[in-house]
Amino acid sequence: MERPNWAPGDIDLERPSVARVYDYWLGGAHNFAADRAVGQQALEIMPELRDVILNHRSFLRRVVRHLLGMGVRQFLDLGSGIPTVGNVHEIAQSADPAAKIAYVDVDPVAVAHSRSLLSGNERVSVLQADVRDPAAVLTAPEVTGLLDFDEPVAVLMIALLHFVSDEEDPVGIIAGYRDRLAPGSFVAISHAGYEADEETGSYRAARSVYDRGVTPMTYRNGAEFTRLFEGLELVEPGVVRLPAWHPESPDDLGEPGRPFPAFGAVGRKA
Repeated sequence: MERPNWAPGDIDLERPSVARVYDYWLGGAHNFAADRAVGQQALEIMPELRDVILNHRSFLRRVVRHLLGMGVRQFLDLGSGIPTVGNVHEIAQSADPAAKIAYVDVDPVAVAHSRSLLSGNERVSVLQADVRDPAAVLTAPEVTGLLDFDEPVAVLMIALLHFVSDEEDPVGIIAGYRDRLAPGSFVAISHAGYEADEETGSYRAARSVYDRGVTPMTYRNGAEFTRLFEGLELVEPGVVRLPAWHPESPDDLGEPGRPFPAFGAVGRKA
């Protein structure tokens, strides 16, 4: 396979990545045949999967706008992925050009594209790091040189923590970020999940394809998702299915009677 000029030389073109499969589902152009094969196989089993992914993206947009309305002007976007239309800096800086955004991702393609796209924007930084290591992220110059942690910061974990197993201690990872935040800061999380009696054959099959082809995912139910907000005060409406978090129109609520397979919420540090 010929390596495109936008692909760093040290990445394996034959191995799918979370960021690039996600990019394919969003309709992006920065993915490889291996990413598209896994992504398409999952879509054939569960056609509604693309709508689920788009809802995570819509939740991100609504959260950023909501927090801007609450006075937040600093954002730490963990697992930010490959830049597509509607990234955090576009939303935040269209409302306030002084808003600051630090993007963090472990995928080299995502980081390379973010740096290329954002070159010249002095109020945005890009860090390649594993978000499961809060200490490394929070001491990196790309973060400390941009964000003022004596002022409120919004930490965004969108479609991220279902890639963190219980053994990797997601509650502890979140605490590593939460404890560094000033009072009045926020943590926003969207997460794949559903209650045990809602799991369908298509969910199980699509999950199996992704687990085998890309990386294992950990689906959590409502109670397990709520525990991720330990030490934070939930912002209204609390823990809800993703489309129900401050919907912008009735159409955002999706198909009536069909439980949406993802949760969303925002927590505030008192």
